[in-house]
Amino acid sequence: MTAHRPDVLDLAPRPAAAPLPRMVAAQTAYEVRGVLRNGEQLLLTMIIPVFLLVLFSVTTLLDTGSGSRVDFLTPGIIALAVMSTAFTSQAIGTGFERRYGVLKRLGSTPLPRSGLILAKTLTVVLIELLQVVVIGAVALALGWSPQGNPATALLAVLLGTAAFSGFGLLMAGTLRAEATLAAANLVYVLLLLLGGVIFPLSKFPEGLRPVLEYLPISALTEALRAVLADGAALPGRELLILAVWAAAGLALAARFFRWE
Repeated sequence: MTAHRPDVLDLAPRPAAAPLPRMVAAQTAYEVRGVLRNGEQLLLTMIIPVFLLVLFSVTTLLDTGSGSRVDFLTPGIIALAVMSTAFTSQAIGTGFERRYGVLKRLGSTPLPRSGLILAKTLTVVLIELLQVVVIGAVALALGWSPQGNPATALLAVLLGTAAFSGFGLLMAGTLRAEATLAAANLVYVLLLLLGGVIFPLSKFPEGLRPVLEYLPISALTEALRAVLADGAALPGRELLILAVWAAAGLALAARFFRWE
């Protein structure tokens, strides 16, 4: 009696692409590890926002008006964190991936472009979630007393993320990597100073204030401040401004982004 032998056909290799969710999950994990291992991006996304929150909350260097300093600062620092991840970090990272042909090589893999965009979007959301947890924990330790509906604050963050992501991808997809690096960092500093993140918009000249209020960072900061500090139900004006920026940024990125 002969021993049973497995069918040879059962052992034959069957090369095929992994299911899309598995490919997206693997690419997302790779992107997240890349951000957390990159010192410059970690400085932008985590260290600078937390440092600014602690510095201006525990000192009298900044006049935030009446009320708690940490209650005023925390919404702006969350907005800064969203901008640093969705705009600055994504623009710089994608710009250099484009320069060195990483995007072109990824385009030749089974991962479709839609899957790559989804993975990058999930990466931004996951990093932002980590930022909010860390910033929120530090703020609570400093005496922060959040108000309002968290769902409304989440809506503002999502609209802000869409707006900053669109313009970050637009910059990365149209400029050289070195120009993207310089421009993204310059925009980061300018919006940090002019967007009401640390310095209240009321401190700026009256003629400049109406212009600054329409910046995406200003709209996100004021929306979060209205909800988390003042308990507002729905900051409609600020959310509308963010929605317009988001629609414009994503439309322009879809139209002009070049993968090579």
